Amino acid sequence: MTGKRILMALIMVLTLGAGTAWAHFGMLIPDTDGMDQDKRSVNMTLSFSHPFEMVGMELEKPAEFFVVANNEDKTDLLGTLKQTKVMGHTAWETSFTPRSPGLYTFVFDPVPYKEDAENNYIRHITKVVIDGFGEGENWNQPLGLKTEIVPLTRPFGNYAGNVFQGIVMLDGKPAPYTRVEVEYYNEKGDKQAPADRMITQEVIADGNGVFTFVCPWKGWWGFAGLNADSEPYNGRELELGAVIWVKMQ
Repeated sequence: MTGKRILMALIMVLTLGAGTAWAHFGMLIPDTDGMDQDKRSVNMTLSFSHPFEMVGMELEKPAEFFVVANNEDKTDLLGTLKQTKVMGHTAWETSFTPRSPGLYTFVFDPVPYKEDAENNYIRHITKVVIDGFGEGENWNQPLGLKTEIVPLTRPFGNYAGNVFQGIVMLDGKPAPYTRVEVEYYNEKGDKQAPADRMITQEVIADGNGVFTFVCPWKGWWGFAGLNADSEPYNGRELELGAVIWVKMQ
């Protein structure tokens, strides 16, 4: 191969590589999706990353972090956060012990992340739902967040291979035809994608904001319904992500 052809091939490789974009995910990962008599509290980490590729990013201390008990009682947990590292980058951790059985939904709303590669900011409002002592009911109710995924499949106590279905909500209303990115938290690093395009799965919600996805592996799965905010942030588009994490057993 001539020097000119080698140069052209290298340019092509670099160009294609530059076009490969991994999905960003706010991550709120507890050490259980259900508390019981043997497991009375929950420990969790908050981070921002590419979960399949296990590539971390910096997570500034969130603007908000709270828990909602039984879809009603909101408790601020921001002051409980302690700085830690996840995937080599700044993250946060805490623990929580409920006072009574019930349904507990944890939510963090980050400070928007400046993403120069996409010339925008990213705000992933991230939640996870935990069953407290077998009393987790009414798990399909919205919390009134700026954007969120309201589950239509119970978001805990699932088998690998189950379907997960949810509604993407934006400003209190279903968001039709929202693009939903799906990624597996490859915590053990034992999963390999045969091609880059298979790292992040994508589905499109229907006209009622409903999406469906089958989770083939056990572990944590993240779902991010993505829309642009109607108002820019610091002169750039603000990506609003409605993120929920669900464990498959």
